[in-house]
Amino acid sequence: MSSWNHILNEIKSSGTTHDIVRRKYIKKMYNKTGRNVIIYYSGWLQKPGIQIPGINDNDKNGFMTTIQGLDRDKGLDLFLHTPGGEIAATESIVEYLKSMFGNDIRAIVPQIAMSAGTMIACACKSVVMGKPSNLGPIDPQFNGVATHGVIEEFQQAWRECKEDKSKIPIWQPIIAKYPPTFVGECQKAIEWSEELLEEWLAEGMFSEDKNRDEKITNIVKYLSNHSERKTHARHISIDDCKNIGLKIETMEDDQKLQDAILSVHHATIHTLSATGAIKIIENQMGKAFIQTT
Repeated sequence: MSSWNHILNEIKSSGTTHDIVRRKYIKKMYNKTGRNVIIYYSGWLQKPGIQIPGINDNDKNGFMTTIQGLDRDKGLDLFLHTPGGEIAATESIVEYLKSMFGNDIRAIVPQIAMSAGTMIACACKSVVMGKPSNLGPIDPQFNGVATHGVIEEFQQAWRECKEDKSKIPIWQPIIAKYPPTFVGECQKAIEWSEELLEEWLAEGMFSEDKNRDEKITNIVKYLSNHSERKTHARHISIDDCKNIGLKIETMEDDQKLQDAILSVHHATIHTLSATGAIKIIENQMGKAFIQTT
């Protein structure tokens, strides 16, 4: 017979009703595919009034926690639901995941993975998307300011002032708001994100493609072109992702897989909506790294 404390600890480890239901569906996803499952979910849509950290170095602790004990020969299905985050942290996390699973990582985007989330998805061998799914542009941001926008504004100021010196007083207070070296840092951030995307696509999704250089150039140009995408928040649909050459698996082609994916997604969104959780990293064994308000 188990002791009072043993039973109490078991109850605590079982989690809330939301945890129990969510974990049940993550386990069902694992049973459907036979592949390891890790969800990476942010609650930025459910808690708009709360400052929720994007992808950052602390998230690696979550991945370390959830990868421990997994049979890494089974590969990884990585659910992504995030507005993005830091480039340096994204690079570190991708490198860590690849060191654990090699190229056997499949991204699953039930709803939305923007910016650095898109970069993580593109680092995988394929991306599972459906009609409600979206990726986003990868143009970097500094404190909410688009780096491409800064470069474009600076270039416009340069052209106009060169052609008409009477416009210098107009542009001077605008350019003066930028701290020293800011324009250069913006340019470096753009180059960094593009170089990482090119590298990850070459090593992963297109590693065995004879025409990979052409395809990668097209994809990077599309995802990083601020002037064409207009805004960092632009949503890129599954059809657009297919048209630019990304390796996309259509969720609706397999009804049972779609049901399994959406069950995990809906259960996780319910958790983020009804509890204090703001970010969840969790595997099919119920091992979780959950940040709360």
